[in-house]
Amino acid sequence: MSKLVTIIGGSGFVGRYIARRMAKEGWRVRVASRRPNEAIFVRTYGVVGQVEPVFCNIRDDMSVRAALSGADAVVNCVGILNISGKNRFDAVQAEGAERVARIAREEGLSSLVHISAIGADAESDSEYARTKAAGEAAVQQAFPGAVILRPSIIFGAEDRFFNRFAGMARMTLILPVVGAETRFQPVYVDDVAQAAVLGVLGRAEPGIYELGGPNVHTFRELMQAMLPLIRRRRAIVNVPFGVARVMGGVLDFLQTITFGLFSNGILTRDQVRNLRRDNVVAPGARGFEALGIRPAPVAAVLPEYLWRYRPTGQYDAIKESARNLRS
Repeated sequence: MSKLVTIIGGSGFVGRYIARRMAKEGWRVRVASRRPNEAIFVRTYGVVGQVEPVFCNIRDDMSVRAALSGADAVVNCVGILNISGKNRFDAVQAEGAERVARIAREEGLSSLVHISAIGADAESDSEYARTKAAGEAAVQQAFPGAVILRPSIIFGAEDRFFNRFAGMARMTLILPVVGAETRFQPVYVDDVAQAAVLGVLGRAEPGIYELGGPNVHTFRELMQAMLPLIRRRRAIVNVPFGVARVMGGVLDFLQTITFGLFSNGILTRDQVRNLRRDNVVAPGARGFEALGIRPAPVAAVLPEYLWRYRPTGQYDAIKESARNLRS
């Protein structure tokens, strides 16, 4: 019988790419999600019965143990960008990561891949970064042979970065950004998935890998690259960190006083703290080169999915061709 991998958070942005690649490797894939009924689409990634969504709550021991029972490997893709209800940074990114690693060891799994993030730092003033670091430490202690991947900002068809700002550009003549000069090293989601698969298959040495694309860009430069692709001219306005901190505080307060009815998916104070720091691969860190992967640049991928934000969407290129014929 083929081997089985459990991908916790496997229906999310990164997880679905890993699930697809593992199915192509011939593995059975268990996609663990808090809402398995909304993850039915993953079944199409393999032959009948090869990929199955199951329930799992990373905050609960019994739930995680059930998801890992009988598996040969596990990939933990779970992470949050803002607090929502019981899904707090420490509960998900620190305690949840420790729980997965501990139970994986107890269940005798052969490999574990943990998706973290560049910027994980136990001394950071950002709770996101601190809990990412705490999760990494807990994973390495409980499962010393784990492969930990730290990607920079991830892009791809379902991303919440370029899609978000391209959507904003359709609605306003001004594109506000916090930290316009902060540097990023965007990494294509399928390259991250390929790295995770190597970890599952035992083709990557244990330890931490920082994953960044081939080029470093400032936030402003990324927006300047995006706007021509969606055929829109917008003024890119830098929001000072002081102003952004106040905005994030107000939005966080609204989420608190509405008991979560308003979910702050716009801008949090913690995100402002993170945006003060460059999000690039550290000098000397192991990365794609150590894994034998050549990452895709932003320019090679963005046109494949940002076309829908053009004034006339998929017909924009046709209209341009028609204008050229008339001239």
